[in-house]
Order: sequence, then structure tokens, then C-alpha cells
Amino acid sequence: MRNSMSGFTLRDLEYVESLHGRLAPVFAKMDEEGARGDIPIVGTSVGRTLSVLVRAIGARRVVEVGTAIGYSTLWMALAMPHDGRVVTIDPDRSRTDRAREFWSEAGVADRIQVVSGKALEELPKLRGPFDLAFIDALKPEYEGYLSLVLPLLRDGGTVAVDNLLWSGRASGAVAADDESTNAIRSFNRRFVSHPQLDATILPVGDGLGVGVKLAR
Repeated sequence: MRNSMSGFTLRDLEYVESLHGRLAPVFAKMDEEGARGDIPIVGTSVGRTLSVLVRAIGARRVVEVGTAIGYSTLWMALAMPHDGRVVTIDPDRSRTDRAREFWSEAGVADRIQVVSGKALEELPKLRGPFDLAFIDALKPEYEGYLSLVLPLLRDGGTVAVDNLLWSGRASGAVAADDESTNAIRSFNRRFVSHPQLDATILPVGDGLGVGVKLAR
């Protein structure tokens, strides 16, 4: 297989990260809080990729499924113009309240709207079009999120999905047969062959799916 990742080493990844220099203090605080509270937040490489995607497509409207303490939200909001808006959905108010504090510290709280509720219930209430959608929440609900997000995206809009390698469990490199793992495997097959998407899975972080919505 050409372009295999097998030649990459931990030193290569550390080298790439070193080129970027230190993260802003607010990101360091969020990393520490996420680790301390076992809160699922995206890896730094995924955050950087989301930032680049936002700028690459000139995203002004983003919808996010799964906020937690707002780490990925912050990466995207910082990459948007001042009049851009991220609509992020999460039912855990204690975490989103904490997220607001971090966003305020970073100076982008006015670019972010929190929808407190379950995404499968809240997505149908939103009005598009959005330029970018980011999915990172309950794995058994991934296919449901995608089906609700796609009608909200403009043609040529992008959908990004985290955790598609699922720490080796999706491929079977790590043995697993639980609900979330099986849901990820099913989602991956659907995602890369979806008739409305030109999609692939990048070996970034824990596996980042990226798809572009095809014009009708």
C-alpha cells in the first residue's frame, strides 16, 4: 500500500508539533482540565486541522455536535472572521458553562452559540446553510447525526468527524466488540461511500473523517 503511515515514528509527530511552538495558555488550561476530569476533547492535531479547514473553505457558519468544555469549538472560532458563528450542541450544561469561561478568556465568546440539548432532537430545529459541520459525540448516534447534518450543509460544505479509528478498535488492531466500536465500523463504511459525499478518513489524532458535500 502506497503512502502508508508505517514509516512514521513518535519522533516525527513530536517534530511536527514542535514546529508550531507552544499553544496559547487557554489551550493549555483546557488540556489540563480535560486530562484531570477525563473529559473527551480532540487531540491538538485535530484542533489544528479543524482550524485549517475553517480557513480553507472560508467558513462563516459552523455547526458542532458535542461541545464538552469547548476545545474544538475554540479552535474553529479563532479561525473564523469576527462575524462568524459556531453553533455547538451539547446537553451537559456544567461543561458548556465551563466552556463559556474559556471562550471568554480567548475573546471569542460572541462567535459561539450553545444549544443545550440532545443533538438528535436539536439538529432538526436548526436552519442552514452551514459551511462546516463537526461531529464528536455519542458514537452509536453518529449515523443519525450525519443524516441530520447533511441537509444543513451547503453544496461544497464540509463535514468532519472525530474518533473514526477509535484507538485501533475500528480496524481490529485492538480487539473490541462493543456497541460504540460496532457503530464506528458501520459509520465508517457508510461515510466513505456516502452518495452525497466525497469523503475519506485521515490518520490524524484518533482518525478524522473529512467529507465534502457534492452538488445535487
